[in-house]
Amino acid sequence: MIRHIVMFKIKDEFKDEIPQLVKNFYGMKGKIEGMVSLEAGADFLHSERSYDLALITEFETREAFDAYQTHPVHLPVKKRMHEVRSASVACDYEIRDL
Repeated sequence: MIRHIVMFKIKDEFKDEIPQLVKNFYGMKGKIEGMVSLEAGADFLHSERSYDLALITEFETREAFDAYQTHPVHLPVKKRMHEVRSASVACDYEIRDL
């Protein structure tokens, strides 16, 4: 299983759009083969080190994660995030039973 975590800082002029951005993420749920979970939300703390928005997804396999990158459901969401973000960070890792 692969976990994909992305956090976004949103440009000031798009901050009012954050609830819609969260909805856009949830609009992908159940529509991408191999994606087993999706969770997204807006930061409420607004501390100096906070990012504005987080997306956490899990995929059955690395191949499913790779296919997600160019999936037609994901591409418009990805495009919009590139337009509204000032920064983003990501971490992708394999979930293993220890």
